[in-house]
Amino acid sequence: MTDGATDPALTVVIVAILASFVWRALGAVLAHRINPEGRVFRWFTCVSYAVLAGLLTRLLILPMGDLASVDLTIRVAAAGVGVAVFFLTRRNLLVGVVAGTGGFALAVALTT
Repeated sequence: MTDGATDPALTVVIVAILASFVWRALGAVLAHRINPEGRVFRWFTCVSYAVLAGLLTRLLILPMGDLASVDLTIRVAAAGVGVAVFFLTRRNLLVGVVAGTGGFALAVALTT
């Protein structure tokens, strides 16, 4: 560090904090004006679900890396197990994810 000079990394961190705080504060001020049942909010919700569905489909059908070496039937079956367990356990996300992941790991271990 130089004598009497401000550390550039510290300056960057402070500017990033301030920039983030401005948007968070603006969101907090304007949040009471948003109608969660309104058309715009529902549209954003639908777009969010569509993006998530697209990413999940991409991950299952056209994976990259090591996942591409796993057979499509194993990937789809593990996803099916996860979804089935999710609904059977009254929409318990943790149990569904653990069941799908465990089913995937077991199927991969048995086929290799």
